[in-house]
Amino acid sequence: MIRAVGQGISDSGYTDMYYVYVLKSINFGKFYVGFTSNVNKRLEEHNSGKTKSNKAYAPFAIVYTETFETREEARKREKYFKTGGGRRFLSKIGVK
Repeated sequence: MIRAVGQGISDSGYTDMYYVYVLKSINFGKFYVGFTSNVNKRLEEHNSGKTKSNKAYAPFAIVYTETFETREEARKREKYFKTGGGRRFLSKIGVK
C-alpha cells in the first residue's frame, strides 16, 4: 500500500504530525529518505538546492509518505528505511 502524497497535510503544509518521506530524483532516479513536520516546505528546500547532501540530484518528487504522531516514531522509521531491510520493504510495496 502506498499512501497518497499529501495525505493529512493542510493547504499551508503545516501540521502537528510528523512525516517520513521518500523522494525520487526526477533526472537521476536516486532516492532520499527523510522526516519532517512540513512535507511541502521540505520538498521545496530539496528542490531549491538548500539540502547539500542531495543538491546535485534535484529536482525531486515525493513517492511515499507515512504519518506519525511523534518525532521519535518518525525518526525511528526513517532510520529503518535507510537499512537494507527498509529498502527491501519499500521495493516490495512498489516504491521504485
